[in-house]
Amino acid sequence: MTFWDISNGVRSMLITRKVEFSASHVCRNPALTDDRNREIYGAAANPNGHGHNYVVEVTLRGDPDPVTGMVLDLKVLKAILNEEVVEPFDHRFLNHEVPPFDRVIPTTENIAIEIWRRIAPRLTSGGSGLEAVRLYETEDLFVDYFGEHEAGDRA
Repeated sequence: MTFWDISNGVRSMLITRKVEFSASHVCRNPALTDDRNREIYGAAANPNGHGHNYVVEVTLRGDPDPVTGMVLDLKVLKAILNEEVVEPFDHRFLNHEVPPFDRVIPTTENIAIEIWRRIAPRLTSGGSGLEAVRLYETEDLFVDYFGEHEAGDRA
């Protein structure tokens, strides 16, 4: 069998995979008063928590493999996301069940950072690397996190 290198001349590509999980959380800073927490976080400061159906999009940057034509086998990426994100986060009260949110306020921003921290070490081999984590808390609210990249590094 002859392999044809369709990536000839292609320098780098982005590939994105999406997963979803449902979780509850409360946004409160224990060092602040109840009034101040309500002022900052609004209804999200309810001590009983509230839930979201989160959507996570993980983008990798890399060169397509000359044999497979893939930046990364998407089955591998799906398994990593299930192991590091969906299984530990899905149907959990983040503040009580998912470290570090027992000591870090689980804002959308902090959840995106934690997802990056969990998956980045597993996505740095074979010439590909983690480019971005996009986390939707609602349909019209999302955060993009680029890790330790400098803005010019993404160009």
